[in-house]
Amino acid sequence: MKRKGNPYDVIIVGAGPGGIQAAIYLGRYNFNVLILDRAIGGRTRHAVHVENYMGFPKASGGEILDIGLSQAKHFGVEVIEEAVNEITKGSTFTVKTDNAEYRAKFVIVSSGVRDNLPQIENLGKHFGKTVYTCVDCDGHRTTGKKLLVIGNSFPSVRLAFGLKEMFTDDVTLLLIMYDPPEDYVEALADEGITLVKGRPKRFIGEEQVEALELEDGRVIECERVMSNFGFKLNDRFLEGLTLKRDGKGFKYEVNAHFESSLTGLYIVGPLNTGNDQIIIAAGEGAVAAIDIKKRILEELI
Repeated sequence: MKRKGNPYDVIIVGAGPGGIQAAIYLGRYNFNVLILDRAIGGRTRHAVHVENYMGFPKASGGEILDIGLSQAKHFGVEVIEEAVNEITKGSTFTVKTDNAEYRAKFVIVSSGVRDNLPQIENLGKHFGKTVYTCVDCDGHRTTGKKLLVIGNSFPSVRLAFGLKEMFTDDVTLLLIMYDPPEDYVEALADEGITLVKGRPKRFIGEEQVEALELEDGRVIECERVMSNFGFKLNDRFLEGLTLKRDGKGFKYEVNAHFESSLTGLYIVGPLNTGNDQIIIAAGEGAVAAIDIKKRILEELI
């Protein structure tokens, strides 16, 4: 029989794909599970077009999340919309919000990331529709289109080459301040990729992007935009814990079951060193949940 209330068997921080999938498994095991998230779904909810998730030929990220959250609640998972401020570890984990403290033997972190977006007028109107940040998610939507790549680093240069190779011959690369190596400038020209330097001001277009106006008045025509300014981790609440990170000191290292270097704390989704995709995060959540189930049962025997 499922036990209710605090302390919990498992607390999940973040109602992203990995967290919700883990909750579905753990709820079906009749464990006492709590999801905490200040804004249910985070980055995934902004995904307008999801076409690479098996079983969903076409859906929005929000639709997938809402269906998954309904499944989790059906299996008795509790969901509270509160921001997590801190996690500490004693004999159990204590997860602190502005309003309460919650305790659990295991914690799954699925808080995701947030994109670094340029300050461009009308960006919100087109974001996720014809302005993208993820090649694996939306690169195919640039196929055969007049594409503008916006960035300010060498990875943006490499991205322009990759997008031309896979999706479209009509590529313009806008770099704000970065000067690529001269041999790459020549390679861009050889590939027919137009290189522009300047600061973006506003997107032009109503239903979809038609052009980008620069601060100096120049206008770059485009039908699709790929923005490449990286992202930040939603991990401030982990600052008090000693966790092993990758060689760059950025993402968190995990084992084959997505357990971090701190026993009992699992990290699924884009905070770990794996690829950032909805379906991958969901799979990681399932793996973490199954491992936690085994650990709980082992302690009973």
